Amino acid sequence: MKADPSSADKTSGAGRPRDPRIDAAILRATADLLVEIGYANVTMAAVAERAGTTKTALYRRWSSKAELVHEAAFPVTPSAIETPPGDIAADLRAMIDAARDVFTSPVVRAALPGLIADLSADAELLGRVSDRFTDLFAAVRTRLQDAVDRGEVRAGVDPDRLVHLIGGATLLTVLQAPTDLESPAWAEKTADILLRGIEAGPVA
Repeated sequence: MKADPSSADKTSGAGRPRDPRIDAAILRATADLLVEIGYANVTMAAVAERAGTTKTALYRRWSSKAELVHEAAFPVTPSAIETPPGDIAADLRAMIDAARDVFTSPVVRAALPGLIADLSADAELLGRVSDRFTDLFAAVRTRLQDAVDRGEVRAGVDPDRLVHLIGGATLLTVLQAPTDLESPAWAEKTADILLRGIEAGPVA
């Protein structure tokens, strides 16, 4: 999947352009601390100290630890499917491979348990985080519609639910059987199950 830069180049609330060097230092410090000490022990003060900046600088950019950690763990958001159009099976495999690569990174694995809990408790923050994946959902929607037009996929398949299924299957495997993700067979079997669920049946 192709990805766009994260929101790290936004301007601050006061209208002053954000210094990308400070943003990068903060995100790098957050990622390093997640792997070293775990989500529960990461604090905004610890990140500021590691990054050589202040807590005020952090809070000008991110409203909370959860929002900061999310951007550090997922610094880029998928915006397109890189496989050539015309083969929904290849599209599915590409999406599953991309999800596996994201969720198996050391930073993401360190962040996930605590991040899930904090995001679940903050609907507004969850909404802002979800908005980062708007382009991904649009890309999947386009590929599915193309596959419907070609007769590969039955009409009515919900693209958003497909993304949820891929992400959910990967996330649950990370939490329950992470070694399964190391085998190419996991991606192949997952893609096969999803393909059987969306493909068009034979014409009567």
